[in-house]
Amino acid sequence: MPWFERGELAIHYEVHGAEPPGSVPVLLLAPGGMRSAASLWERAPFDPRQVLADDFHVISMDQRNAGSSSGPISASDGWHTYTGDQLALLDHLGIERCHVLGMCIGGPFCLGLMAAAPERIAAGVLLQPIGLDGNRAEFFALFDSWAQDLRGEHPDLTESDWTAFRERMFGGDFVFHPDRDTVRALQQPMLVLRGDDPYHPAVASEALVEEAPRAELVERWKEGAELTAAIDRVRSFLRENSAAGS
Repeated sequence: MPWFERGELAIHYEVHGAEPPGSVPVLLLAPGGMRSAASLWERAPFDPRQVLADDFHVISMDQRNAGSSSGPISASDGWHTYTGDQLALLDHLGIERCHVLGMCIGGPFCLGLMAAAPERIAAGVLLQPIGLDGNRAEFFALFDSWAQDLRGEHPDLTESDWTAFRERMFGGDFVFHPDRDTVRALQQPMLVLRGDDPYHPAVASEALVEEAPRAELVERWKEGAELTAAIDRVRSFLRENSAAGS
């Protein structure tokens, strides 16, 4: 697993598959909340590192301070910090345009990239994105657990610094990031595989498809024939939008 380093930032990433002519690479943004790491794809209903590698050049990564990646933390950190890391990795790899596929917190990561660099993101696949539905306390608790593991490495940060960071990540509404107006302006095609639990509420997936102008919803996708059909749809969706972007 190679490294991308920039100053104090060290991002662990993986590269899978070939680069067929006419295809567009796929950047994977893993589940796991603040602990978003490539290894967590092994726990998903399907592992895109495996199912997409025959047709696409696939890049997965550990987000900063998750998995094997590390980086500085400040009170001003937020979604924009992660977007900057993701774009920097694409620059490092010489990838000018790609698809994004994210699960859980990877959903907002995908949306953030679509909004920040629309010319670089061809299409997005979002698997059970996180969203607000009477569950803010649960997300704050997940953040606090992650932060507790890192406090000893960052003695310069005050309690108010950690709180500001947490608020910036999970103090919003809808899908936490970005806001509804930003999602309404996105022009990239999007495939959303609906969530169905407290951290990935169905209403968040449904609201996202309602607000995004070019979004398609897959309601059932986690087991048996429905899982096979969903994987086929993900592949065909990415191929269709590779052709559109070539």
